[in-house]
Amino acid sequence: MNAKQIHRFVQHYLESTDCQIIEKSPAHFKVKLSPLADRILTNRPYYWGFVDRTGAEPETMSFLFVTDKERYDRAQEEQAGAEPDQTDAALARSFGYVHGTTAGARMPREDLYYGSRRLEQLFEAARSGGSYVCLFQEPEARKSHPLQSTAYTPWLGVNLMVEFQCDRKREEIHSYGISLATGQVIEQFQERLAGMRMTPRLPPNIHIARSAITLHRAAGLVEQALEKKLRGYDYSWAQEAAERLEEEQQLIAHYYEALLSSAEEEQRAHIEAQFENRKAEIDWQYKPRVQTSAINCGIFHLAGID
Repeated sequence: MNAKQIHRFVQHYLESTDCQIIEKSPAHFKVKLSPLADRILTNRPYYWGFVDRTGAEPETMSFLFVTDKERYDRAQEEQAGAEPDQTDAALARSFGYVHGTTAGARMPREDLYYGSRRLEQLFEAARSGGSYVCLFQEPEARKSHPLQSTAYTPWLGVNLMVEFQCDRKREEIHSYGISLATGQVIEQFQERLAGMRMTPRLPPNIHIARSAITLHRAAGLVEQALEKKLRGYDYSWAQEAAERLEEEQQLIAHYYEALLSSAEEEQRAHIEAQFENRKAEIDWQYKPRVQTSAINCGIFHLAGID
């Protein structure tokens, strides 16, 4: 993940959580966190407990998020050596665009790079906050009477990760959509949504079709569809992994049995414990298995009755 990708992600997160971006460039953000982002990122439970108890106006923290350290530091050095009337020109040359001012303000600096603690925290916040959504398809330009109501169908959309694991690993992502009105199940649901404009607000002049199945039932239909699909796969890799597992178990058995046969009595318990631990490690590494997990899901209200 390069600096530009990190920068785009950070900007999207700050905007989606309604943070106040005081100053920005392609290399940094100076930002005053929103109450939501402050609760998630600053680890101040006692302060927010006080705010919740007393109803006091919250004072959120401000940060300098640096997404391209080399570029930002180079610009700061250039700015420090410039005359006062040359400062804006130096910033413009290095950054291209700067908004606002933070003169005299002191902010904690966080360098955001792949693997940094703060960026991992932002990733986790985005994952947990975006694991479930409720969206509506934006209607097209109306050609009918303004009082006419359009029917929308609620769909459960689920993105699933399938992991084929042994001493090697392969991953697949499957996207399913289930109509809560009819029970219809379709694959590649995410691709279908990609061509639509969605909004979190209920559009005017629409009505939602009544759900005929529950979310629990819809989730069961997804499991059945995925299980049926996986049954048709070639699992020769699992047989090969099982054979490698057997070979590895035989090798370590031969090694430790030789040790045990020549070990003194006081050493046997320690060697046997090592043997059991090694067998467990080999079993975990080579044993073939298929694991599935939900990445995210949501309720998507789409035009029409499907």
